[in-house]
Amino acid sequence: MIRIYRMSEVEPGEVFARSVPSVKVDEIVSAIIRDVRERGDEALFAYTEKFDGAKLTSLAVTPEEIAEARAAVEPEFLAVLEKAARNIRRFHERQVRTGFILNDEDGVVTGQKIIPLDRAGLYVPGGTAAYPSTVLMDAIPAKIAGCREVVMVTPPGKNGKINPAILAAASVAGVDRIFKLGGAQAVAALAYGTESVPRVDKIVGPGNAFVAEAKRQVYGQVAIDMIAGPSEILVLADGKSDPRVLAADLLSQAEHDKMASAVLVTDSMALAEAVRDEMEIQIPLLERAGIARVSVDTNGKIIVAETLAEGIEIANAIAPEHLELMLDNPFDYLDKIRHAGSVFMGRNCPEALGDYLAGPNHTLPTGGTARFSSPLSVDDFVKKTQYTYFSESALAAVAEDVALFARKEGLTGHAKSALIRGEIGS
Repeated sequence: MIRIYRMSEVEPGEVFARSVPSVKVDEIVSAIIRDVRERGDEALFAYTEKFDGAKLTSLAVTPEEIAEARAAVEPEFLAVLEKAARNIRRFHERQVRTGFILNDEDGVVTGQKIIPLDRAGLYVPGGTAAYPSTVLMDAIPAKIAGCREVVMVTPPGKNGKINPAILAAASVAGVDRIFKLGGAQAVAALAYGTESVPRVDKIVGPGNAFVAEAKRQVYGQVAIDMIAGPSEILVLADGKSDPRVLAADLLSQAEHDKMASAVLVTDSMALAEAVRDEMEIQIPLLERAGIARVSVDTNGKIIVAETLAEGIEIANAIAPEHLELMLDNPFDYLDKIRHAGSVFMGRNCPEALGDYLAGPNHTLPTGGTARFSSPLSVDDFVKKTQYTYFSESALAAVAEDVALFARKEGLTGHAKSALIRGEIGS
């Protein structure tokens, strides 16, 4: 049963605290990465058989398999995928940046170019749950950014096939190449390349602890989006809120993973108790009741604050991945929210809207990292290059200034470089 706390009984840093796995994930992942680097495809085939139970002869998904998957999914679901993709494209197209140029001084031109990454790698989870929504959320911004190639990896089932919904989503999103790979070995393949899998410039997408650790270890060889932890939600609600709705919204995150965390912050003890009781009614009705049960009992919390203003302070201190404002006039509070991955406004905006259909991205910072990081966006798939041009006269006008600066730093070679053109010309 979820526990109820007064604000004085819990520190913000402990709200989403979770137990640390006893398995030495870093050592296991390091060995897998090393093996993939040394043996390439041979290692990938071996790990796919060991961890996924699939004995493959080819890692690549064929066009025929994609066509078969599209035919296998219900037409209604394919229509929903297309609708979600339209919303995601419409939102992310507004994020596209352009370069700039400054040339308001005689003989001086400076500027910045926005350049898409050549190749983006998408990790899409499988296992206990397959998420076609993640395909859309990760691939569409990469395509909008202009990446030349979008490569996806996702683990196969024991039959060697990918979930048809995943492949259908990849087709809708425009993914260029797909490989039957999961776990740390998939991350290693994307980072270093193998005979079959091309090396990418950036890896994005959520995964389990082994995937997260693999992304951490290959960072520097490739870019990554973030080290994503288990899913989390914080709901800020006043006493007028419906406990049935609150319980359902909290459980929508608890069912993700045993390590997921669902937290309610309210100014009403009566509401807190009603939500606790309602969660006990709803948990047995879930298909993933066992997972939700562990998540709620281990990581769930209800925190009773003195006021809603204190509740907002709690939310900012916690910096949750998902924040629901279950309040009237939610836009009155939006400017007060400084730290959250994605904010869901009002009484008719369940977090599930953001997972699937609304348009804003659902790949979000977790574990308090919303204090300094952002949702996945088009910006994640571009880089910037700056440039400078000075004419002869423009350089001559500032050469002594550059040389003075250089000498102050003890770099006489820099000073000479700035002055030598004028000395040669004199």
